[in-house]
Order: sequence, then structure tokens, then C-alpha cells
Amino acid sequence: MTTTKTKPPSPAPVPGGHPSGREKHGQIVQVLRAVSFTLYFLTGAVAIHTTQLLGAPLYWINRNLYYAYMSLTKQSFGVLITTMTQWWGPTTIRISGDASVAGQIRKTTDGLVEFSFPERLVMIANHQIYTDWLYLWWVGYANRPAMHGSLYIILKESLKYIPIVGPGMLFYGFIFMSRKMAVDQPRLAHRLGKLQTPKTAPDGSKYLDPMWLLLFPEGTNASRNGRNKSARWADKIGVKDPEHVLLPRSTGTYYCLTQLRGTVDYIYDCTVAYEGVPRGKYGEEIFTLSGSYIRGQPPKSVNFYWRRFRIADIPLGTHEEFDAWLRDRWYEKDALMEQYVTTGRFPETPVGGDADAAAARGHVPILETEVRTRYPWELLSIFTVPLSVGLVVHIGLRIWSRFGSALF
Repeated sequence: MTTTKTKPPSPAPVPGGHPSGREKHGQIVQVLRAVSFTLYFLTGAVAIHTTQLLGAPLYWINRNLYYAYMSLTKQSFGVLITTMTQWWGPTTIRISGDASVAGQIRKTTDGLVEFSFPERLVMIANHQIYTDWLYLWWVGYANRPAMHGSLYIILKESLKYIPIVGPGMLFYGFIFMSRKMAVDQPRLAHRLGKLQTPKTAPDGSKYLDPMWLLLFPEGTNASRNGRNKSARWADKIGVKDPEHVLLPRSTGTYYCLTQLRGTVDYIYDCTVAYEGVPRGKYGEEIFTLSGSYIRGQPPKSVNFYWRRFRIADIPLGTHEEFDAWLRDRWYEKDALMEQYVTTGRFPETPVGGDADAAAARGHVPILETEVRTRYPWELLSIFTVPLSVGLVVHIGLRIWSRFGSALF
């Protein structure tokens, strides 16, 4: 891969300092930000979960309507976390990719980005920090057609016990894994079966629901503990341990692909890097939730490099063949990460032909944008159902208090 020379590398972080600079807010402002952030997130999460509970009876009335309704609540959560980042942890997003995704990512006239990824795909990514999924969920929001209501994530089982958020994710159809395949395989088979069950349109034609299945094959985010485990695993199986990513564990990904084969055409692979993480350090140690959203020290930039692989071309005959294929893709990721650490940029997207004409269509070698909603009023959609039900109940109680006594 050739390194880009059109842009200078990011400056090295100041020793002992934070790559995003000093804390931008004093103690009083931090307290106010913490309170407002917590109130905003909890209010939105409670409103979304209330919406889910109100719609839960649809499961026994009409399953298709139930899943469509829960997809809308998932869209609401995508809007919630997008606005959360926009207001409390703004950051630049830099996006590029290889020739396989050229033409599928463009900059819009309002400075945002529009992806044109398909409605059904499997997405894999390296896992750098706890909030990787947040930025990837935003990609679904920025896609056309929008896919933030059709995202499915495979998560560790303990997360489903988080109050409000955990039950909400169960309604979303997320898949929780115990990391014991004997336990996880029936769960995967059940959920993947639902994701590839044909539906019947009013005209009698068959179709499949949109689906973006997000997997982190490394199983955990990069950390000192994860790095040590990856090194031990590499030594055990006699392969090279990459420097910037963890060795992927292929069992779950292999099972998903073999089950979905024939109903999904592509894997979309995203390599994620955060500006300011020096060699040998870990993003989770630098970009904490409190630092990013309370102290005003979010990553200066989140960097995506996209590739696409046709599932029909991936060796799925045996687990061993697929394991070797996936490991090779991770070595390529490691090379991409090495380029990023060295130069501060991933390779540029090949635009081909007339660069000016491509730029006029929004296709640029490295696209820069930000995480934000297209319209400020989208946030109101989160509260539509609870407020509407509350209004109906309030009116009903008023009518009852006025006329109910006359009836009895």
C-alpha cells in the first residue's frame, strides 16, 4: 500500500499531555456538563424504553409490525447517541477506503457524508475503544437508505443486565454471547434464523428485512490485558502477533457467515484509528467516557478505512480455511494501522479519472465530516410515542373526572 503524501502527519502528543489538549472546562462547568449529559441520556433512554414497552403487545398481534416498530425505537437510539456526540463530544470523522468501496462514500453539499452501502451486509471492525460501536452506528444513520434502525450487534452477555439499556438492547434483537460456543450457538442460530426469514409483501413477492450485522472478531477492545492474551494465543498457534490490533477469533464470525451465506453478499470491513494514540499505547487509556463527554477531550479525529469482500469469494469450506483468511485480513489491518501511526492518515480512496469531476460529485480521496444529525428536530422523534400516550391518558382522565361520576 502506498502512503499518502498530500497531507502532513498529525503532531506527536506532548509527553505527559493529552492528545486532544488540556481540559477545556473547569470543575464547575464539568459538573454542569456531567449533570446535563446524564439527564439527557437517561431521559432519552427511558423514553425509548417506554416506547418499546408500549409496543411490546404487538409481538402477539402481528410479528412483522412488532419488528418494524422496534426498528423505529432503534432509530431513536441512533439519533440519541448521534446528538449526544454532537453536543458533548464533537469530533472530526475522516473516511477513506480501497477501490472496492470507491463511489459508495460521498460528501454532501451540507458538509456531511452519505454512504450507499447495501441494505444487508456483515460489518467487521477492529475494536479500539469502548465507543467504537457508537461511531459505527452513526455510519448506519448516514447511509442512504438509513440503516440505524436495522443494526444488530453481537455483545458480551453481561451488558444485558445494565438497567434500562440492557432490556432495550434485548428489544433491539441484539445477540448476547457468553463466549462458550455450546451456549452461544443456539442463540446465534435463533437470531440469525430470524434475520434471514423471508417476508411476504402485499403483492405476494418475497423479501428479506434490512440488516447490518456488526461483529468485532477480536472479542474485546485493544488494551494491555488484551494485548497479552493476543500474544499468548499467537504463540500457542504458532503465528505472528500483530502490533496494532489483536488476533481475531474466527469461530463466531465463521458461524455467522455460514448461516447467512446466500442472503448476504458482502462483508464490509472497517479499520478504525483514533488520532493521538501513540505507538505502544491504547485508546481506552486516553479517550475515556468522562474525558470525551465531560472534560472536553474527545478524539480530535476518528478515522475509518473501508474495504469490501464478496462472501462468495471467501473460503468457508472449513473453519481452518476461514481462520487463515480472517487472520490475513487482520495482518493487512495491522499494516494500515502502521501507516496511520507513522503518517497520521490512512491511504486515500482512489477516485479515478477526472479528480475535479469526482470532487463535484462528492467523491474525494479523504473525506472529512462530523457526527451530527441532518435536522435539529430529529431529536423530538424520541419522545413522540410517550408524549402522545401521556396526552391521551391525560385527556381520558380529564373526561372521566368530568363525566364519569354522572354515569354511575
